[in-house]
Amino acid sequence: MKIFETRWRPLAAAFAGLAVVAATGLASTAGAAAHQSTPRHPQDPYAPTTGHAYRHGAVPTQEVNSKMKAWQHANFAATGPKTLSYGGGVDGIGVQSGHSKVYLVLYGTQWGTQTTTNGISSFSGDSAHVAEAAQNMFKGIGTNSELWSADLTQWCDGPNVASGATSCPANAAFIPYQAGGVLSGVWYDNSKASPGTATAAQLGQEAVAAAAHFGNTTAASNRDAYYVVMSPHGTNPDSYQGQYCAWHDWNGDVGVSSPYGDIAFSNQPYNVDSGAGCGVNFVNSGSAGTTDGYTMTLGHEWHEMMSDQNPAGGWTNHTGGTYNGQENSDECAWIAPGQAGGAANISFGSFGTYAEQASWSNDTNACAISHPIVGGSTGNTVTVTNPGSQTGTVGTAKSVQISASDSASGQTLTYSATGLPAGLSINSSTGLISGTPTTASTVTTTVTAKDTTNASGSATFSWTISPSGGGGGCSGQKLGNPGFETGTAAPWAMTAGVLDSSTSEPAHSGSWKAWLDGYGTTHTDTVTQSVTIPAGCHATLSFYLHIDSSETTTSVAYDKLTVKAGSTVLATYSNLNKAAGYTLRSFDVSALAGQTVTISFSGSEDSSLQTSFVIDDTALNLS
Repeated sequence: MKIFETRWRPLAAAFAGLAVVAATGLASTAGAAAHQSTPRHPQDPYAPTTGHAYRHGAVPTQEVNSKMKAWQHANFAATGPKTLSYGGGVDGIGVQSGHSKVYLVLYGTQWGTQTTTNGISSFSGDSAHVAEAAQNMFKGIGTNSELWSADLTQWCDGPNVASGATSCPANAAFIPYQAGGVLSGVWYDNSKASPGTATAAQLGQEAVAAAAHFGNTTAASNRDAYYVVMSPHGTNPDSYQGQYCAWHDWNGDVGVSSPYGDIAFSNQPYNVDSGAGCGVNFVNSGSAGTTDGYTMTLGHEWHEMMSDQNPAGGWTNHTGGTYNGQENSDECAWIAPGQAGGAANISFGSFGTYAEQASWSNDTNACAISHPIVGGSTGNTVTVTNPGSQTGTVGTAKSVQISASDSASGQTLTYSATGLPAGLSINSSTGLISGTPTTASTVTTTVTAKDTTNASGSATFSWTISPSGGGGGCSGQKLGNPGFETGTAAPWAMTAGVLDSSTSEPAHSGSWKAWLDGYGTTHTDTVTQSVTIPAGCHATLSFYLHIDSSETTTSVAYDKLTVKAGSTVLATYSNLNKAAGYTLRSFDVSALAGQTVTISFSGSEDSSLQTSFVIDDTALNLS
């Protein structure tokens, strides 16, 4: 998805506030200044944080980690205890005491071409497939009864937690078990190339832009949000190479203003480029271990953000010695697999198995790779009955009842599904999948049931939809994902960034639409879908179209949208058709009955002055 602040829109002025605040140190809140102080202990010259205090939770490379330990041994008579204590909060924020919302930000055009299959985006510039691993890992957290993330449930914040506390009172606001996954969105910001060496401020600025992109424009909506700024292969964000592998922080600490409240984010370099220094093959061998360090650092920084959202207002080490200033994952970094507290593979069920590291646990006084759920969480178990492999036929109605059970009595379950065949949907209160398949395909479907405590369970099965052979009757709507409300392109094929949910160009209905062009530079966007029109049927193609443009001419069509069914051009629109609101467009395509045709929308802009072609609520109705 493309960044909308570079496109023309009435809200352009809002982004003036995203500029980096200069060396005055001004921030969006007063909390930043309150936590600037002179270190009370000698600074380790090898630590990535020395001279760069914003690098909270920085994971040193293995080589740097060895140098740090040698320096600490030489300069401290004892290592000091690892016990963490509460920092009192920054802007009232200590931990994420709600359900975490993780947003992945693919920063820069170097990621290449985006394709989306079954809800997972892949990128042609991502040879190590780290983007896919990140999406599946965050989707899998809190599933398959995994207890790696349960270590977080001992940490807390709120007015009942005293500054300096080393344990949580029963009436604290605890981090809940993150049942059902934490991934809330993926944004490909291909509006520009990622800088070769992005500064900390540029990374913070990108996180604030991401908050706007996802519609998180209030402090409340960002209270439990976290933006992972993922830089592409070949870049060196904040000069990480040879020093560290990732860090996290919040916007105020890197001198970036935010009109949307405090923004928690991380700097996630493409650290596979650093090889073994950043954990390639740390747990697994061969190609299976390529992303070991990447997922370990993703997990490391997420754990630390959850327990110390606005550093250092959450849980950190204040004891002095080796561990002074460190967070829960710092204290357990680079412990080899097989040792006590060592890294290990964690199974997230249908979402895959990924290498993760342990994090420090006050209540067990150890590095925990697995931990019981504490903090008052129920730990309910939700079990979904797998319906087995399913089949269907294009044009023939299909229904499947999904059933699930909860270990706790009296729980109400809600249902969701990913990867459904085009034309089918699931009822969130009954679990009934129903509809009429519109496209021949073989897909992998995952259904999830969640209870009121956010405990969830899932089941995954295959679904094969066969062609109708020209039959299927002359009724119904044939396009898949007609209003784009699945939040993924399929079964449409789209240019990267066309699928959009931003509010600067509102949808006709729902939240999602297809936004073609709008850049003000030479550009072409396409949206296509193949559909079979049964022989002998009357068929009507319709869609809602909104056009706005910065072009002022009343006579020259500089920017154009062409609508086709197969090779037949149905209509051409341009900047001359700009108007407020949406207009319903409708075309008789009965002449194509008995054929499989491609419905296509192609928008093209010239080199200046943007024109946006926004399409929503498409339909191909038979009668």
